[in-house]
Amino acid sequence: MFRRLLPPAAALPYLLLVFAALCWAGNFILARAMHADIAPVTLAFGRWLMALLVLLPLAWHGLRTQHALLWRVRQRLLLLAGFGIAASNTLIYVGLHHTHATNAVLFNALIPLMVMLLSWVVWRKPLAGREWAGMGASLLGVLAIVCHGELGRLLSLDLNSGDALVVLGLACWAVYTLLLRGLPEGLDKLPVLTVTVALGLLMLLPFWLFELLAQGLPQFSQANLLSIAYLGIFPSVIALLAYMRAVAVLGPSRAAGFLHLIPAFGAVGASLFLGEQLAFYHVAGLAVIFAGLYWAQGGATAPAGGVVLPVPAKPLRKP
Repeated sequence: MFRRLLPPAAALPYLLLVFAALCWAGNFILARAMHADIAPVTLAFGRWLMALLVLLPLAWHGLRTQHALLWRVRQRLLLLAGFGIAASNTLIYVGLHHTHATNAVLFNALIPLMVMLLSWVVWRKPLAGREWAGMGASLLGVLAIVCHGELGRLLSLDLNSGDALVVLGLACWAVYTLLLRGLPEGLDKLPVLTVTVALGLLMLLPFWLFELLAQGLPQFSQANLLSIAYLGIFPSVIALLAYMRAVAVLGPSRAAGFLHLIPAFGAVGASLFLGEQLAFYHVAGLAVIFAGLYWAQGGATAPAGGVVLPVPAKPLRKP
């Protein structure tokens, strides 16, 4: 009887993808929930410190066997740490002190388009007319969310600085995604992630110390410590490993579609746990962003971080 209740093996990768999307949506919700208790740099530093403690035993063998290869790409690892670890989430956490989690999580849908635009800027990768049109449409969706659907707020520049910081943080993540492209194929992901987290913590350290001097050490309640532990373990490590496993089974194109659950889960979670109202302009703006994304990619789907991959010509075998 119990065997019937368990999901079949074929369903496991899909459940892992749903779980990963829930974890990543929870990052925005918890960061907003704790904005009055923990300063943003302290939150980012605590998150990545917890992640490093979890990653070290998992990646220890790879760190020992691939240290020479890691040293060869040390400059790329420094850039990955700066954009992906030190800057991205810290800017998002600072922004969440001034804007709602609903706005922040909906902006997450912009990452594939940011990667597309940065590919054009950095590598001069030509963009088709539909790609420019899709990015323009998505920009309209963002503006609809930022100005709360009121054109007057946009014309008077009565905008929220928190929204701008969140978008800047997501842009840093898009740069991080592009930087991953230059890593050697034989380099394991866990050692790379562990080294970049460690380097990112070193970069954050002076900003964290400055924040402590300016604001003092926060009062860590049990709930706050558990929240930091969640951020360091689930969105930073477990969700990533779950996503990597699902991609290995299903392929990146199939797995990528589930990333669109992050804005949906985040908006619903912000409404349930933070009491934020999901307004019509949120729904309309997200719909326009997704329409622009679909248009720009010609029906393709973007995986984590926005790298567009073609759909396999042959159907994948069932595991």
